[in-house]
Amino acid sequence: MPKAGIIYNDIKPIACRTAEDLRDKLVSYGWDVHLATGMGGILGYSKPNRPLCHTPINSLAPPGFDDEMAFAIVLGGDGTVLAAFRQVAPWGIPLLTINTGHMGFLTELYLSQLSQALERLIASDYEVEERAMMAVQLYRQDLLCWEALCLNEMVLHREPLTSMCHFEVEVGRHAPVDIAADGIIISTPTGSTAYGLSAGGPVITPNVPVLQLVPICPHSLASRALIFADSEPVTIFPANPTRLVMVVDGNAGCYVLPEDRVRIQRSPYSAKFIRLKTPEFFHLLREKLGWGLPHVAKPTSVELP
Repeated sequence: MPKAGIIYNDIKPIACRTAEDLRDKLVSYGWDVHLATGMGGILGYSKPNRPLCHTPINSLAPPGFDDEMAFAIVLGGDGTVLAAFRQVAPWGIPLLTINTGHMGFLTELYLSQLSQALERLIASDYEVEERAMMAVQLYRQDLLCWEALCLNEMVLHREPLTSMCHFEVEVGRHAPVDIAADGIIISTPTGSTAYGLSAGGPVITPNVPVLQLVPICPHSLASRALIFADSEPVTIFPANPTRLVMVVDGNAGCYVLPEDRVRIQRSPYSAKFIRLKTPEFFHLLREKLGWGLPHVAKPTSVELP
């Protein structure tokens, strides 16, 4: 019996109803269906009295989700998609992402298109696009204290009401550099259209094998975004007397102490997106972000009387 999964945002009633209807329909077609919420991929935030909340990267898969699963369907917005990939990427499960949220930059289809998409899923009539993910790890001395899979970005920043931070950043075997800023972003090409874009970084097409470093509000005109090969790991040493906060994909985080170091590298696991049509990134930029829209013609000059 073929096996499929459904991951949904359980705080959205439309996603909950659709998940149940979808499960019943797949079961009627002879599929073994497993349901899970996106909450399982949200690692949670640390608290001052509990600075670390460590869940190993390979331990987030919901019950029944494994490498025998043909595909899974995600019902939610971009946050649910990010959480879902943290849950299933180690098992190589491809995801069809359905937008029940707002912008839905990472989603493939709208809810109204689900019925037709389901027929093609069952017939295996689709492509799989792989996107690079990062493994983010926090070390205290030589002990791995915290880790997470990341599809968009890792952000290391100051707490509110503290002074500017200093970061010593080492990319691969290159000489370390010092960055003074409110924070620092390391992103994948997928994440280049998220926080990195808002912080002034460039848009990177998804198939380019690079990572991006973007300082947040740097204290120098010379501190600009840096693009480098994703084959080179990044190590960040917080040269700061007070603790910092690290956030991964906007929904998981921990405190980083002055003696800690953060290591970021390309993960062996990738995010596998099910595509029902050939991916067209520039069209997505235009539709969601308004990039490359045609110029409005200037009005024809009129001679005054």
